[in-house]
Amino acid sequence: MPDPSAVSIQREPFDAAAEIARLSEIAGPAAGAVVTFTGLCRDEGGRLRALELEHYPGMAEAEIGRVAEEARARWPLLALRVVHRHGLVAPGDGIVLVATASAHRAAAFEAASFLMDYLKTRAPFWKREHLADGSLGGWVEATGADDDAAGRWG
Repeated sequence: MPDPSAVSIQREPFDAAAEIARLSEIAGPAAGAVVTFTGLCRDEGGRLRALELEHYPGMAEAEIGRVAEEARARWPLLALRVVHRHGLVAPGDGIVLVATASAHRAAAFEAASFLMDYLKTRAPFWKREHLADGSLGGWVEATGADDDAAGRWG
C-alpha cells in the first residue's frame, strides 16, 4: 500500500535536515545509504525575481505517488520522501527535495535519480518566470538533456 506521507506538495518552505532525519528514522538501522537531492531556485544571472509553480491539487500528488511506488518496485528501498513546492519561490529557496534510503548506496542513488528525472520532465507542474524588472517571463520547459536523462529509465 502506498505511503501517503511519502509525497508532499506544499506552498511553504521545507526543512531538508528535518525531512532527512525523519526519513532516516523510518528507514531504521537496516539503512546503509540515504541519498538526498535538493533543487533550488536559481536567479538566472540576476534576471529572475521568482519562479511560479502551478499544479492541479490531488492530481499531482497522485501522479507523483504513482511514480514513487514505481521506484519502490524497481529498487529495494526502505523509505522515500518527495517534497515539491508550489506558488512563488525566490532564488536560493528550495523547490524540491527527493530522499531515498536503502541498505545499499546504488539502489538509493538510482531511485533518487529516477525520481528527479521524472519530476523534471513529466510531473504535472507548470513553471513561469517572474523577472527582476517586474515583468512576467515565459513558461519553463524541460530541456533536451532533461528528456535524455529521463529516457534511460525506459
